[in-house]
Amino acid sequence: MNPDRFSINQMTVKQLPLPELVAHCVRLGVPGVGLWREPVREYGVEAAAALVRDAELTVTTLCRGGFFTREGWEEDNRAAVDEAAALGTDTLVLVSGGLPPGSRDLPAARALIADAIGVLAPYAGERGVRLAIEPLHPMYASDRCAVSTLDQALEIAERFPAEQVGVVVDTYHLWWDERAPAAVARAGAAGRIHSFQLADWTTPLPAGVLNGRGQLGTGAIDLTSWAALVEKAGYTGPVEVELFNDTLWVRDGAEVLEETREAFLAV
Repeated sequence: MNPDRFSINQMTVKQLPLPELVAHCVRLGVPGVGLWREPVREYGVEAAAALVRDAELTVTTLCRGGFFTREGWEEDNRAAVDEAAALGTDTLVLVSGGLPPGSRDLPAARALIADAIGVLAPYAGERGVRLAIEPLHPMYASDRCAVSTLDQALEIAERFPAEQVGVVVDTYHLWWDERAPAAVARAGAAGRIHSFQLADWTTPLPAGVLNGRGQLGTGAIDLTSWAALVEKAGYTGPVEVELFNDTLWVRDGAEVLEETREAFLAV
């Protein structure tokens, strides 16, 4: 893929403190970075904004808002929007939340999520921030995200203007779904692909599964076909590589960043 579209998600090399990550991005010519709220807050939002701005790095996304089925979601998500605006990114990724406590009703959880996004979207739009609903693999439906397919994400997003609410296309979460290619085309035609993320699926998954995203080219996903599919849908923006992987996190972060960039170029 075109190196000008490469963005490294901060979680891929979470062992690197933010100043080191920025310095290595500059050294390697990495143009974009996807940031996470927790390490940004630890460093200081304004300080982080100045750091990436001075390095002329594009903040492609901020992760994450969402968890709309928990108490206190509104205050936290308004803060997430404000942080995204301060960092200069136009995209806040939403991990929408799982079942409310004591519930087994997934459709009702999605209805709560849609209602919450309806409250948040105008606030975000006024600040130049788009909400990007990320569907997660169904194994996360109970506790992390009741939105499991791209179709489900679009059913919510399409209630709002495309410049306010769209979707994330993440290969790790969507590669299994035979309906996803049609949904990608549908999202692209409406201008609702707000982020495209790459990760591979390795077998067997590690215990706990959350940290099992494989380095590009090491697993079961035809990443080249996915890249072509999203490009055909009209998406020409940054492409983030987001890997949760314990074996990568214990290695030298700069080495992992360089390896990831090379793997990206091979897709």
